[in-house]
Parts: sequence; structure tokens; C-alpha cells
Amino acid sequence: MVSEHSDADGGETAALALKILVAGGFGVGKTTLVGAVSEIRPLRTEELLSEAGQCVDDTDGVDQKVTTTVAMDFGRITIRSGLSLYLFGTPGQDRFWFLWDELSQGALGAVVLADTRRLEDCFPAVDYFEHRHIPFVVAVNCFSGARRYNAQDVSRALDLDQGTPVVLCDARDRDSGKEVLIRLVEYAGRMHTARLLDSVG
Repeated sequence: MVSEHSDADGGETAALALKILVAGGFGVGKTTLVGAVSEIRPLRTEELLSEAGQCVDDTDGVDQKVTTTVAMDFGRITIRSGLSLYLFGTPGQDRFWFLWDELSQGALGAVVLADTRRLEDCFPAVDYFEHRHIPFVVAVNCFSGARRYNAQDVSRALDLDQGTPVVLCDARDRDSGKEVLIRLVEYAGRMHTARLLDSVG
């Protein structure tokens, strides 16, 4: 989406706002990432985990987690003058996936957060974006105590398409999260440009 606003000289300058999804498995750090990088107070739709959800939510490896996102997280970050990203964190559990199609409308791309202790949890998000041709990067959230793998190992384990970026990050750190978002914008820009050239070639 593009909006116009007046600059100090009274002229019109274009401000570009891009929609980015933050996806991944349950408890991987989506809410943490959005909250860490957002320059506004993030909107959160978290609810306490209930006994009723114990039979459907796999909390192995995230035993300390007491809340879950039931709709989305929302935040905003300005990458540079004239370029802002609107971040939409998706719910991680299967029963909320009906929201994904709505959230993905108009998205430039997505960040798929991964936890190497539960790498299989991000397979559904990877499949979702691959099948819909939405550019994405995989961001490995480096939890303390988790075994470290390099980007090539993660890419092979997830069987990613060649060229799909894999980056290591700390979802709690604003600078680390911002670097992930910059990589995504650069990658998505290249992908969209290549598709545009293919369509007119």
C-alpha cells in the first residue's frame, strides 16, 4: 500500500507501507519478535492456555508457555524514511489456520520462525507459503540451551527451494529482528521483480 504525505517543503512524498507475516509453530517466538521490533505498542490477542486445549496443543519443549495467540499480533517498524513494515503475527496452532488466508492477503512476504528443537513445527508454514508463492525467509530463533545448526543444515532439513534465505536470530533482540526483516524485504523485492520480468518477457 502506498500513501502520500506532505514534506517540509510542501511537496508530496510517497510513503510505502508493506505487509509482512510472522509465522511458525506454537511457542516459537512470533509474539516476542513482533513485540521486540515494533515501534508502537503491539496489539496482541493472547489468551491463557486452558485445560481444554491440552489435548490439541503440543507444549513439549515449551512447557513454561502459559498464553497463546488466538487471532494475530500486530506491530509496525520503520526500516528507513518512507518505508514502514506492518507486521502480522499468525497464530501457531492448527485450529486457528482459517485466519491465515485472510492475513496473507496483500502480504509482500513472510518470516517463518523456527526452533531447532522442534523443527518439524515450521513445516506447515513453509508448505503454506511455498504453495501460494509468497516469498519467505526462515529465521532460526536461537534459544539458549538449544543445539546450534548452520543455515545450510537447516535449509537441507526443511528441504527449502534453492535460494530461500535462512538466517539465525534472537527474537528478543530488536536489531536482530530488524536484520531478519531487511533480508526478507530484499529477497521478496528480488522475487517480485523476477516474476514481473517473466510476465512481460
